[in-house]
Amino acid sequence: MKLHIKNMVCIRCKMVVKEELHKLGLPFTSVELGEADISGNITTAQHNAIKTALLKSGLELMDDKKSVLIEKIKNVIIELVHYSEEPLNINFSEFLSQKLNHDYTYLANLFSEAQGITIEKFLITHRIERVKELLIYDELNLTKIAYLLHYSSVAHLSKQFKQVTGLTPSYFKQLKDKRRNMLENM
Repeated sequence: MKLHIKNMVCIRCKMVVKEELHKLGLPFTSVELGEADISGNITTAQHNAIKTALLKSGLELMDDKKSVLIEKIKNVIIELVHYSEEPLNINFSEFLSQKLNHDYTYLANLFSEAQGITIEKFLITHRIERVKELLIYDELNLTKIAYLLHYSSVAHLSKQFKQVTGLTPSYFKQLKDKRRNMLENM
């Protein structure tokens, strides 16, 4: 049986789900972003118990098929932006359609209607947040960050970064450095 879980966006979330399943004695075969495969069926009492346990951690079981699909869209984007280093060989809309076995137009309309934001804006927001994170770590230059996050060029990354944040990537990095210097002078 597959459980679909909302707000599951990181490795810690996967650990929380595994821990809760262990506590409840529910054997599982896998736990991935947005879902857990349970061995066999679960009773209504077990379903309610896992639902309550997950809510305490900010996670939520989903039964509605459209909500499950929306969460899958989010998880594909999060996985791609935060955990994948493989460049896409096809455009993102094709990639998403193939991954979820649905027409992109249907996915885009469903997502926009439910979330009040387009898939593209959601993807861009996550990419820019990842760029900020990598700039703060200061381990990669902008060229490597652009490649890692599947940008066509540094100029494209910089333009999108400025549109979203109002700052250039280099100015953003300077602010971080200035803040660190001010803290060191205290």
